[in-house]
Amino acid sequence: MPIAHKTPAMKKLFIKTYGCQMNVYDSARMADLLAPLGYAPADEADGADMVILNTCHIREKAAEKVYSELGKLKRLKEKKAREGSTMLIAVAGCVAQAEGEEIVARQSAVDIVVGPQSYHRLPELIARVTRGAGHALETDFPAEDKFDSLPEESAMQGPSAFLTVQEGCDKFCTFCVVPYTRGSEYSRGVLEIEAEARRLVAKGVREITLLGQNVNAYRGPGPDGETWSLARLLHRLAEIDGLDRLRYTTSHPRDMTDDLIAAHAELEKLMPYLHLPVQAGSDAVLAAMNRQHTAKDYLRLVERIRAANPDLALSSDFIVGFPGESDKDFEATLSLVREVGYAQAFSFKYSPRPGTPASTAKQLPDDVKNARLQELQALLTQQQSQFNAACEGRMMDVLFEKPGRKPGQAVGRSPFLQPVHVENAGHLIGEIREVRIAEVLPNSLKGVFARQMAAAL
Repeated sequence: MPIAHKTPAMKKLFIKTYGCQMNVYDSARMADLLAPLGYAPADEADGADMVILNTCHIREKAAEKVYSELGKLKRLKEKKAREGSTMLIAVAGCVAQAEGEEIVARQSAVDIVVGPQSYHRLPELIARVTRGAGHALETDFPAEDKFDSLPEESAMQGPSAFLTVQEGCDKFCTFCVVPYTRGSEYSRGVLEIEAEARRLVAKGVREITLLGQNVNAYRGPGPDGETWSLARLLHRLAEIDGLDRLRYTTSHPRDMTDDLIAAHAELEKLMPYLHLPVQAGSDAVLAAMNRQHTAKDYLRLVERIRAANPDLALSSDFIVGFPGESDKDFEATLSLVREVGYAQAFSFKYSPRPGTPASTAKQLPDDVKNARLQELQALLTQQQSQFNAACEGRMMDVLFEKPGRKPGQAVGRSPFLQPVHVENAGHLIGEIREVRIAEVLPNSLKGVFARQMAAAL
């Protein structure tokens, strides 16, 4: 009788992602990297053969949250051991980069610690651990090696995708750990980026968001031997058939060049939404943060951007309660917010990051930080509500991304990145359709097709 050959069971891989869109991109690439080793995605850690925590060091108490999660994973790992199987635990990302050796020392269950520029070495690190060589620690900074070593992307899920074009930061804001965890600024080559974008489009992606810690600091080698700017890269990608929308994040005011501002007027595919963090409205606080621009610089820049595209929606980041921030400084931030008028913004109270210059300064009382944050967030929420209300009745192109909660409903994104719910659109996932904004909901917009609007009249 012929011998029956069993297909080896796929191993289960669970990745928990913290933080920014770049970590989302990195997690997807780690999954691509491990697929040839037989790892298939899992929805939860329980029962997984390998768990990766892809960490972020930006948020408050980020490291402690990781250690708490590792405690839970240790119990799952011990459970699998009692059942006669194994679980590999890896910590990746910025906390791994910042606290590599301490992670191994504090949590013996961790097998692999890998920094954000070294995750392309995961197959080698897994092999090292499974050979019984103990823990594997890799926190080098060669970004160019990483991108050269990554495989092509697996099948994409959804019509929108992230694409990292730039990593690292040379700005050294005094509150930020990115230069220490992601390294200096590095830009990928134009042809390499274009090839990845074309592969994404071939798999059904209609919108690509270009990512970078300082994405508008992009200075990559072009096919003509020259150094290309982000604006020139955007023009090149806009020529790709089937790629209908382009976005980029996160930008620094210092790197908002003339040609990039012009691109917002020239490129129809570049969506009219710009995330441009300012962090504070006080020149004294901006100087203490080492932002290397003033509030007036930022306001002039906003004026130029809006002159190029009057319909552009602005988003930003704010930190309140920075060391030394006075009531007058905080009022300057509120004044800047009122003058700019944001469609959306993110705000946080300052919390020290170990190893950063600001972490050693005298801290403001927590009740002061909390009060200021509440006041700022109330103003930002009011502005967001006003922006959304102004969209009611407008016709907008919506890229449908996923099914909604109701049968037949689909959820998409407006050009301004707002979520839009539309009935009887479930068959349009991956398509762009014009809808009329019929209602403004607390956290989204309700859209209707023109024929539905006509039938309702």
